Amino acid sequence: MELSKVTTLMKATALELAILTGHLVLYPSGIAAERLSPAGPAGPTATITPGGRPVVLLHGFVDNRSVFVMLRRALTRHGRDCVESLNYSPLTCDLRSAAELLGRRVEEIRARTGHAEVDIVGHSLGGLIARYYVQRLGGDARVRTLVMLGTPHSGTTVAPLADAHPLVRQMRPGSAVLRELAGAAPGCRTRFVSFWSDLDQVMVPVETARLDHPDLLVHNVRVSGIGHLALPVHPTVAAGVLEALDAGGPVAPGARGAAQGGEQGAQGGEPGAASVA
Repeated sequence: MELSKVTTLMKATALELAILTGHLVLYPSGIAAERLSPAGPAGPTATITPGGRPVVLLHGFVDNRSVFVMLRRALTRHGRDCVESLNYSPLTCDLRSAAELLGRRVEEIRARTGHAEVDIVGHSLGGLIARYYVQRLGGDARVRTLVMLGTPHSGTTVAPLADAHPLVRQMRPGSAVLRELAGAAPGCRTRFVSFWSDLDQVMVPVETARLDHPDLLVHNVRVSGIGHLALPVHPTVAAGVLEALDAGGPVAPGARGAAQGGEQGAQGGEPGAASVA
């Protein structure tokens, strides 16, 4: 391995350890469900809250909402007034159940804020849960843009001893859930943006975090120089998430095929990788 690659890997590993340490400190603060945004009039006459579409943040496996502290700050500074995190139970054993819970939260947010649609940002397993909601539970009528950070779209083979947990088995290549998601999804209206890192040690192989599906409008964003834990924390990725959410608009006729498989840097612009090392 070239010296430059070794140096980059060492930097990324050191950053992962630092983020893990900080996250362990913050973890207790994210165990309890957060206080919801102020409620407005419910029902068809609800007043639409300012600040753009609500954003729902969905954490990964054995995690909680505390993972999004930095990203949440970036979103609120950028004018998103309604940003809410959903904690699903650590006892959850079925991805589908978590997707149903997400659907109920989305309906509650829509009724409370008056917005017809929301945006979702999911990290790791959270992205897969949100994708199931959009593709299999009719969530594409409710979700304008789904941003996924390090999500195992094709399954990951990391940590084989973890297969004792049902959720881990659902994230393995060839699982029933992943076969469902690989099936046809004609007319899906949601925009998908999938960030994947070439140094992600949890996604094995790293390309599993790319989303390739013929029926979906997808932008894959390659990020270089950081690992799995850094994806919801790093400012470069946060800038890419903000850009992806701000770009969320109606699907232009003929855009689906052109966008499928597209690759761009984490800050947009020309295709290619964005180095954050």
